[in-house]
Amino acid sequence: MKPKLTRRALLGSVAGLAANCSRTDPPATGSPARAGASAVASGASRPPEHALVLEKELDFPTSAVGSEKAMVLVPNWAPPSERFPVLIALHGRGEAVRGIAVGARAWLADYDLGRVMARLRAPPLTRADFQGFVSDQRLAKINAALVERPFRGLVVACPWVPDLLSEKERSNLDAALPFGNFVANELVPRVLSESPALIDPPAVGIDGVSLGGRAALVVGFGHAQRFTALGTLQAAIQESEAPALARRAREAGAGTRPLRLLTSQQDYFLEAITALHTALNAEHVAHEFVVVAGPHDYAFNRGPGGIEMLLWHDRVLRGEPPI
Repeated sequence: MKPKLTRRALLGSVAGLAANCSRTDPPATGSPARAGASAVASGASRPPEHALVLEKELDFPTSAVGSEKAMVLVPNWAPPSERFPVLIALHGRGEAVRGIAVGARAWLADYDLGRVMARLRAPPLTRADFQGFVSDQRLAKINAALVERPFRGLVVACPWVPDLLSEKERSNLDAALPFGNFVANELVPRVLSESPALIDPPAVGIDGVSLGGRAALVVGFGHAQRFTALGTLQAAIQESEAPALARRAREAGAGTRPLRLLTSQQDYFLEAITALHTALNAEHVAHEFVVVAGPHDYAFNRGPGGIEMLLWHDRVLRGEPPI
């Protein structure tokens, strides 16, 4: 039996930070923040990320996909007895091709998820928190929702995602199946046993951006019994794959649990994700289809991508309606 990953135990190892429906937001107003810049909102005093989130590294020397690694983020703002839903967050291809060490830290080092989580704990959010990519209506709605029900937090596990979009695997959905076995049968059990996770019953979501969104669909449909909710951000799928993915969703009973496809107005995969939305409707699979502002790049991941992902799972994994 592995020791619990409690906040007390983690303090010594903190690395200093890591119903079918559709909606399209109106175009964002204002100037987007420069891609790659770290957005820091001015005004109220806010605690630093490392004071709010603890990091833990999980190593898997051998797994269903060979050597693996995952970084786990644990909220540090609640009493030691509090337990949290778990989110498996999958990164994009840019980090997949850079290896295990980089990939496992993608959501922390490249996508600033620790900062995003800290800002959600200290609303109101500003346009800068979204890297400029948010409509006035969406920003106001999220801030109002955070006043009504504050962000409570998630244990977020971020594994390295192998390159499932290589030339060899580009049109092979089943290329993600070994990775799915690792996530469902090795990663999730360790996170549940070694972190302050809800376990009675467990509440586990899976989500991912671009390549990670593609993997989340295949893993989530292939191991539907393991996941309470499935979300995607700008999933890197092909339009021709939409019917097959929708059939997998129906066969997995995906419409009986929260399922969301989120894309953006400048996403390379907007048409393909829209085709999957249409195919899911044809298969009578209940889901959310959301189009927000923003491009397909790092600024999106550091802004609306991380914010929307955390907010959605924070609510739906607790059995509550999303914002």
